Amino acid sequence: SPYTGHSDAYTINCTGFDLYGVDPNAFQSVFDRKAFRPVINFRVPTLVNISFTLSAILDVVWDNPFISWNPEECGGLTEISVAAKNLWLPDLFIIEFMDVDTTPTSLYAYVHSSGRINYDKPMKVTSICNLDIFYFPFDQQNCTLTFSSFLYTVDHLLLGMEKEVWEITDNSRDIIRTQGEWELLGINKATPKLIMGSSLYDQIMFHVTIRRRPRLYVINLLLPSGFLIAIDALSFFLPVESGNRAPFKMTLLLGYTVFLLMMNDLLPASGTPLISVYFALCLSLMVVSLLEAIFLTYLLNLVTTQPPPMPPWLHSLLLHYLRATDRCNKRSQKEPRGSGPNLIHLPGLMEPVVMATWVPGSSEAKLNGDPGSTRAPLEQEAQGRLTANMWGKFIVILDKLLFWLYLLFMVSSLTTVIILWNT
Repeated sequence: SPYTGHSDAYTINCTGFDLYGVDPNAFQSVFDRKAFRPVINFRVPTLVNISFTLSAILDVVWDNPFISWNPEECGGLTEISVAAKNLWLPDLFIIEFMDVDTTPTSLYAYVHSSGRINYDKPMKVTSICNLDIFYFPFDQQNCTLTFSSFLYTVDHLLLGMEKEVWEITDNSRDIIRTQGEWELLGINKATPKLIMGSSLYDQIMFHVTIRRRPRLYVINLLLPSGFLIAIDALSFFLPVESGNRAPFKMTLLLGYTVFLLMMNDLLPASGTPLISVYFALCLSLMVVSLLEAIFLTYLLNLVTTQPPPMPPWLHSLLLHYLRATDRCNKRSQKEPRGSGPNLIHLPGLMEPVVMATWVPGSSEAKLNGDPGSTRAPLEQEAQGRLTANMWGKFIVILDKLLFWLYLLFMVSSLTTVIILWNT
């Protein structure tokens, strides 16, 4: 039957260890066997138990039947530390490992009196992880760490668990909670076999689920961008006739561009996360807002210098709109609105212009170009002011319409992005 216990033939004589220290010659026969797997019957596989924490410590435990002693004969000595280079070490590696192993070479292992060896190996693992950064900085990642042997098949080496998965998870969570930008959500285990040709290898696969802490990115990226787009929306309340809206929006757009250049290092280097779409959306809204301000400023300047004749369909549509809004205003007020004319001040005109309810009387023919009328120049001037006033009303209405369209598009787009982040 396979040898599973310990025999006096492999018991180390530790007499005098408590008086004179450990005698290296007592372990020399064990050190000479470090090139061979420590088993008495090579048909019996060595069981190697592994554990780890995400602080980069790999814990490996196995039994060496050639090392044992009686603690009572050694002054109560139950374990000693031995240089790892003098012992046989299982050739465990991480399949996803993609960097040069920088583990220190002068490591020690604890050897128990029963022959159990505990080898703690600090490792900085740079592994391949399939990252999904679409929801950055509210992303959750699933990474895999697969432990296997490079040389020994299942006939010679089996992998087991030194600790339960929940213990590994709790220990790792306690360490990660105080450092880094990631939060550990959970660790799951799977034990598939690896088939390479006719050889079968044992392996343990850990699925690590982590979530990014988004506070840094919310404070440095999302909040400033949200404040700037809100200021851009509030700039619509600047009077378009003042001429200050377009320069203000241009300055705001320039500041937002500088902000994006400064914060570019905080974004992922590859892929297209949702936050990039959010920034592109905010930038597009600011550009459209600036173009709207430029167009209205140009139109207002054209109206105040040389107002073109208003197309009949636009004039009729504008009058219908003004009458409808006037009726709504009268219904919303307790007292009827005065019948006086509405006034609007346009740049370039010395006096406020009377708004839109003047109807030609008996002198209508004179307005149509009667050369004999002495009032024609005055009435033509009044008609020009009336046309300019109608264009001014049209610009104000167009400004309100574009503002509500801008606001509707901004709210719907940002709501869509927020909903996607929440999913």
